[in-house]
Amino acid sequence: MFWQAQHRQYREFREGLSDQSSTGLGIAAWGLMTGVAIVQSGLSPLEAVLMTLIVYAGSAQLTALPMLAAGAPMWVILAAALCVNLRFVVFSAHMRPYVMHLPLWQRMVTGYLTADLSYVFFVKRYPAPGQDEVTLQRQQAYLMGNCLVNYVAWMSASLLGIALANFVPLSWGLGFAGILALLGVLCSLASSSLRVVSAAVAGAAAVAAWSLPLKLNILAAIACAVALCLVLEKTPMGGGGGKGAHA
Repeated sequence: MFWQAQHRQYREFREGLSDQSSTGLGIAAWGLMTGVAIVQSGLSPLEAVLMTLIVYAGSAQLTALPMLAAGAPMWVILAAALCVNLRFVVFSAHMRPYVMHLPLWQRMVTGYLTADLSYVFFVKRYPAPGQDEVTLQRQQAYLMGNCLVNYVAWMSASLLGIALANFVPLSWGLGFAGILALLGVLCSLASSSLRVVSAAVAGAAAVAAWSLPLKLNILAAIACAVALCLVLEKTPMGGGGGKGAHA
């Protein structure tokens, strides 16, 4: 089991569980809606379960489902899912110093388990990687506590949605609860002027580029926010929020 005793022995693991639990209901509601959507798009229950367990990415699943239903070529579906999840490239680059002490298989599993909110909570708690092995282990324990809550909430709710797909209509709009959870985290992270500006620019860019295909407006929003932060970091006004830019 990846959540080993070496993680559970640290109080940071329990703190990670506690912090992520505040968004557990939102994640579960989002997962439930996604599970329902998978089956209602035409996939068989077995295919829906396999997709849930393997993909573990709600935005990619919801992007791929209408394309699967329309019979789009596989390369188009994969390209669209890749575009939607390009933000994880940024996450991975930022997380690299925190996990390079781990064996390759643990880094790969960590990458699979780390979702958006897990990353957000982690970088908010640890703006810089530890300088010794014990500190790095404590940081990893906190991340795994976060990931455990996120994984259990998402997977259990998604599988429940698959089982209840014929009884839970998509018109309920359960995904809105997940959006509210994300908004709550966003507000809690707006702790510096640079973070507020970058969030505003990202939001404006996402709306302005809404008409782009394959949800490329998300990529445009990330690119604009990162570019702005890199510029502001080099100015006296932005120097104080340098670490926040990476979060």
